[in-house]
Amino acid sequence: MKDWLGRLALIAGVIAAGLVLAAGPSHRFGYLDWMPALGLLGYGVYAAMGAGALAVLWLIFALIGRSASGWVTIVIALALAVGAAAGPIGMRMTAASLPFIHDITTDTAEPPAFVALKPARDAAFNGGDYKTDPAEQQKGYPDIQPLIDPATPPADMFKRAEATARAMGWEIVAAVPQDGRIEATDTTAWWGFKDDIVIRIRPEGEGSRLDIRSMSRVGKSDLGKNADRIRKFFAALKETK
Repeated sequence: MKDWLGRLALIAGVIAAGLVLAAGPSHRFGYLDWMPALGLLGYGVYAAMGAGALAVLWLIFALIGRSASGWVTIVIALALAVGAAAGPIGMRMTAASLPFIHDITTDTAEPPAFVALKPARDAAFNGGDYKTDPAEQQKGYPDIQPLIDPATPPADMFKRAEATARAMGWEIVAAVPQDGRIEATDTTAWWGFKDDIVIRIRPEGEGSRLDIRSMSRVGKSDLGKNADRIRKFFAALKETK
């Protein structure tokens, strides 16, 4: 009986790891829509819990029989289960610690508008309208502020911003110097989720002001991804000349 429990725990651990590892690629390569793909994470956690429960039963029988034979199988099963559950549980904890939003901008009063990407935004699950509560963004991401450069004219800032966006691997959809507008799409590596970015550059005194907006096409919580993208963009931009 104990040996069977060990084998079943190992099978459950393998299934848990397989479900979690398959979640991202299943969406990225078009096998599943985003909601079923995310659902695989939940099933993976359930399988991991099953592996844990079987491991506990194995331990009970091992204590009763005073035999530790098969312990390697149980250790492997538990390692797979813990590893599989850690990712989804970590994601849930991150989501719980951050504002439940997916549209981040440096200008909450007048967010940069999508123009070239408007059809894609309108067709997306999250749409294109700005619905974020500014207070929620301020609470979670108080550092997301406009970039004001008193020494760089808008034309020069536009060139730097476009070069930075391209260097970051974003797909440039529109770059309109006369409007001071750059639109781009960034595809996440593991999941293949598409997030859209719009950059707006305006005169500010003798220099320029750059505002940016990053918005997920799907998902109500972005796990901080859009704010992190803006931070990385600003850090890279400041390194350009």
